[in-house]
Amino acid sequence: MPFDLTKLKVDRKQPLRDQVYGLVRELILSGAIKPGEVIDEKLIAAQLKMSRTPVREAVKKLSDEHLVDVVAQSGTHASKIDRHEVEQAFLIRRALETESAAQAATRMNDHHADTLSDILLHHARAIDRKNYSAAIGHDDQFHRYIAEISDLPRLWRSIEISKAQLDRCRHLMLPRSGEGEATLEHHREIIRALNSKDPERARRAMALHLEISYRNADRAIENGEFNNHESNRN
Repeated sequence: MPFDLTKLKVDRKQPLRDQVYGLVRELILSGAIKPGEVIDEKLIAAQLKMSRTPVREAVKKLSDEHLVDVVAQSGTHASKIDRHEVEQAFLIRRALETESAAQAATRMNDHHADTLSDILLHHARAIDRKNYSAAIGHDDQFHRYIAEISDLPRLWRSIEISKAQLDRCRHLMLPRSGEGEATLEHHREIIRALNSKDPERARRAMALHLEISYRNADRAIENGEFNNHESNRN
């Protein structure tokens, strides 16, 4: 486990399990913990200066999301990126986010359009600077804000959980030439569709964006590019 958690501060007043869960989940999604890599519960507990119980509980929750594999006599590992899991994540996300976009189109106003454009500007700046972690953060902010416009804020939590396997692919693929720029153009088209106030146009724009991203990830999985990938990170 090549990362050091000793400098991270844990809020003892908040549930430890939830903090460990969020921390390890982000390390897996970002590729800091690579597919198949050992997750040492004892070491995590020692570095965070806590008992193993909250770490074990966090790992159980991650196992339920198919982000870790817990195998008796073998230990705990970050799960490999599985094609079928990614496909399921895509199908769930497409169903939820196309509806979110359609609902948002009927509610769009100038403030919403300006906010989405500002998010896009920050996203583009992060891509230009090759700050890929920040770029993915702005990407998520864009989609989350559309869910807020739709007045379906709880929808985003469901999307966030279901898209975890897709996020792992995004972190690995974003440094590729043209990948970030293509996402920006998709987002511009989604903004245009939302501004048209046409629910079906917004639905189609969102569906196309998600389908292209999924097809690219599926092709990479088929070619065996992910599970032995030394990720590029900023």
